[in-house]
Amino acid sequence: MTNVQPRAKGRRDEEDEDEDEDEEEDEDESPEGGWGWVLVGAMFVSTSLVFGLMRSLGIFFVEFVQYFEESAQAISWISSTGLAAQQFFSPLGAALCNAYEARVVVMAGGCLAGLGLMLASQATCLVHLYLTMGLISGLGWGLVFTPMVATVMAHFTRRRALVLGVGFSSIGLSSFAFNPLFQLLVETYAWRGALLILGALSLNIVPCGALIRPRRRSEAAAKADPERGPRLAAALRRVSSYLELPLLTERPYVTYTLAVTLLNVGYFVPYFHLVAHSRQAGFSEYQAAFVMSAAGAADILGRVASGWFADLGHFRPVHLLTLWTALAGAFVALLPVSSLSGSYAALTAVGLLYGFCSGALTSLVFAVVPMVAGAPRVMGALGLLQLIESGAGLLGAPLSGLLKDVTGDYLASFAVSGGFLVLGSLTLTTLPRYFSCKEPPAPPRRPSPTSREGVGLPPPEAERARGSLFPTPTAGESGGSIG
Repeated sequence: MTNVQPRAKGRRDEEDEDEDEDEEEDEDESPEGGWGWVLVGAMFVSTSLVFGLMRSLGIFFVEFVQYFEESAQAISWISSTGLAAQQFFSPLGAALCNAYEARVVVMAGGCLAGLGLMLASQATCLVHLYLTMGLISGLGWGLVFTPMVATVMAHFTRRRALVLGVGFSSIGLSSFAFNPLFQLLVETYAWRGALLILGALSLNIVPCGALIRPRRRSEAAAKADPERGPRLAAALRRVSSYLELPLLTERPYVTYTLAVTLLNVGYFVPYFHLVAHSRQAGFSEYQAAFVMSAAGAADILGRVASGWFADLGHFRPVHLLTLWTALAGAFVALLPVSSLSGSYAALTAVGLLYGFCSGALTSLVFAVVPMVAGAPRVMGALGLLQLIESGAGLLGAPLSGLLKDVTGDYLASFAVSGGFLVLGSLTLTTLPRYFSCKEPPAPPRRPSPTSREGVGLPPPEAERARGSLFPTPTAGESGGSIG
């Protein structure tokens, strides 16, 4: 009897420890709070150092044209390559996060982003800038953005649009602050010194990635790793599962991806060419930079206000996204028109309206993804979306630069860019059940040979084996629809 009691006590202690660990796991994965707010702060900083910095590279556009004595189209490929690389490598970032750890992927991306800008400061030709500022930094941005967004979305269910709006508001805030700052850096240290400083600034992404808590791999994960069958077939099944390739056979996802791709052609054009247009219209360097800063300030308000209003549930988020996209397209087309009379106030006013609408649509673009693809597949869905729209990001700025070279001004450039945004909003109206006032049910998870259920594990174990950031929706949930 004396030996039984200690054993029972020891067993109870072990069970209590296991229960405490389970409670901690549930606490970490529970939506609407906890560590998720820390990750929102990390996303706030990291996105400002990705898209906020990317938007402010228009300050260097004029410097590169003068230094390398190249056309606007040739210089536009620098920023376009960086944007396209960020989107093209996003599926790689999503797959690496599904296979390994998001924190390691984000930290590696921060190192590459800083390295690319530092190497760009030593450029002697445009090809050097394409490879460093475009490809290397773009790869780093691709490893940062999608994992950070998906990680934050995993911690919130009812307030996803608002949380994304708060996190993305840093892009507008950094656009407001970076444009005058970059102009000052260029004047003080020339463009080479300014790029070197920006590279060091980008390294702050690394501690943001370190805030992501590592996932705990369960016993099911260890059992799931050695898959049966030929190694090549098993590898292909795993790659397809990590990338969520079956989404490409589903009409709602394909339609939504097409709409986002179209709007992406014109979305970034003002951030690349508005400074150059303002200076061509006769305004000073700091006046041109202030227009971008004003648009960035309106962008902040647009992101937060749009997310807050969407989460009230009065309108479907996809309807609000359509409205903001159409308005943004109209204001892009009006930007050069507003400055034809030489009125700086008119240009600033239209810039403010465009900034608000462009910020308002950004939060909803990502918040609608769980409704189209289902919450458990958001990581892969975001990665594929970024990959497909990368071609549009690569096309937008050079097309705008080509139209400027042909016509001599930016009137046609901005008109065509605005037209692509309006076309994207029209494409959204072709989504299934678009005109319904109620959110349709979440798309069912379809078992397939390339999906996790095809590995031979029941769905809950398969989710844990993969270390999915998103819990499988229960009968009472809407599968990722926002609140």
